Amino acid sequence: MDFSLPADLVAYLGELDRFIEREIKPLEEADDNIRFFDHRREWARTDFENGGLPRHEWEALLRKAKDLADAAGHLRFPVPKEYGGKDGSNLWMAVIREHFAAKGLGLHNDLQNEHSIVGNFPVVTMLDRYGRDDQKAMIDGSIKGKYRITFGLTEPHHGSDATHMETRAVPATRDNVKGWIINGEKMWTTGMHVATHCALFARTSGNDGDARGITCFLVPARSDGVKVEEYMWTFNMPTDHPRVSFTDVFVPEDAQFGEVGRGLSLAQCFVHQNRIRQAASSLGAAVYCINESVKYARERKPFGRPLAENQAIQFPLVELATQAEMLRLLIRKTAWEMDKLTEEQIERTLSDRVSMCNYFANRLCCESADRAMQVHGGMGYSRHKPFEHIYRHHRRYRITEGSEEIQMRKVAGFLFGYMGPGKH
Repeated sequence: MDFSLPADLVAYLGELDRFIEREIKPLEEADDNIRFFDHRREWARTDFENGGLPRHEWEALLRKAKDLADAAGHLRFPVPKEYGGKDGSNLWMAVIREHFAAKGLGLHNDLQNEHSIVGNFPVVTMLDRYGRDDQKAMIDGSIKGKYRITFGLTEPHHGSDATHMETRAVPATRDNVKGWIINGEKMWTTGMHVATHCALFARTSGNDGDARGITCFLVPARSDGVKVEEYMWTFNMPTDHPRVSFTDVFVPEDAQFGEVGRGLSLAQCFVHQNRIRQAASSLGAAVYCINESVKYARERKPFGRPLAENQAIQFPLVELATQAEMLRLLIRKTAWEMDKLTEEQIERTLSDRVSMCNYFANRLCCESADRAMQVHGGMGYSRHKPFEHIYRHHRRYRITEGSEEIQMRKVAGFLFGYMGPGKH
């Protein structure tokens, strides 16, 4: 059994590094753009006078970096070749995401908003696998920024339990056009301030708790009855995470996205890809914190002795480095197995390991960032180091992404036999 990375993947990492140095770093350093990454980052990114939304300059900079990466052939790496991508696998994406996050904060990759010069496009995967031809035609525009499709699954009163959602869609006819009327509320519909559409999940049949009977709709974001009620200020700012209400929103039949009653298949397609890649990014951020702590402990000499000689410094970092090494193997093995399975097979046989990777990686990242703050002393807790930013972001992940209790619940379902093969 060979655990070494394929030579062509190692070569591609080198190509990406050279691209970052040649085109992304100069952009990061131009026009004081470094303000978005140094101790001023939260204030530079956040328009506090406009609901805490991301500043236009910040989002424009991210778009410019994406456009450079797209022109160089990197942004679409995981996208199918027919849409200009390279059919990048989950395994390759996991390795790339870890590699980028281990570099620390920068324009090449920003975990707070999933920006990367190698894009993460779960919505593109949904469109490709479940969309009609006219919906697949939105893929190129989604990558270029012409379309922004948000994800409307979570609700105020039900958190990560999608099967008890209160949003309802009922058949209706308006002006001789057949369609659906939708009523409900969604939380954490990230990006709604610039969205063109919301991939909105609503119950169309069945009872609360049923996995069947939920349907996804591509709802134009500016439809009558769609209203952003508030933007939720978060542990990390800026915020683009609103609570959105849908009141008597009419959509025609062609807004239906995927099969009626089988909407959770689209949701699982989204979260599986997102969570394995998020796990890899969290691992990379943890590795960054560990490596920076080791480096600092070897350089810092309080009372005439290097911090690195103190076992109280050494042993916690040893524990974290060991966990990171084991987690890396689990993430890569899980991603490799995902590449061989359909979405339905992943949900039936592998989603517990996706959950293991996700919740443990976020936990490890928080612990590594916290340890880095301690090792670095007073400066570690200041915003002149990135550790507090990393800690707050991944602590938020542990809460809002369902990547702690909810993910552990899925693992328990497989472990105790009420989920998994034969239970669907």
